Amino acid sequence: MEKNNGTELTTQAVKGDLTFDDKVIQKIIGISLESINGLLTVNGGFFSNIAEKLVNTNNVTAGIDVEVGKKQVAVDLDIVAEYGTDIAKLYDQIQKVIAEQVKKMTSLEVIEVNVNVVDVKSKEEYKKDSVTLQDRVSDVAESTGEFASNQTDKAKKALNNGTDKAKKELEPRVE
Repeated sequence: MEKNNGTELTTQAVKGDLTFDDKVIQKIIGISLESINGLLTVNGGFFSNIAEKLVNTNNVTAGIDVEVGKKQVAVDLDIVAEYGTDIAKLYDQIQKVIAEQVKKMTSLEVIEVNVNVVDVKSKEEYKKDSVTLQDRVSDVAESTGEFASNQTDKAKKALNNGTDKAKKELEPRVE
């Protein structure tokens, strides 16, 4: 028991656990990697250092696998590096940034960072591929919208024709 302003308080330890979903750690890592020069993307898609353009921003966890324990984290990444970058130095930067940010935000210790380089591309090649991907997504969305609109029009016409036909069948043929 402790005394506080002449009143006795019972000191009881508050029990509970603080845990983190894998996706939280993945997101911390994904966002922290955006600032690393020479790293074009993780698993082909969530960010680009080119003109601060974000790609597939709804999934910053793509290409990041984590194993989260009560005190430690292990990380596996698939990356695309910029052609001409010293990949060993890039790996060191990735390790450092991940360890610092995860520790700072969660107090968890990063004990392992495995990086699998799946491709190397020039910025120009990567930019072209990114634009192509974005254009394809836009084109698909546009054509899907047109298709849906056309199908809706066809359905309306068929419904109107059916309604007209039903009305005619319900009307007496003779007066």
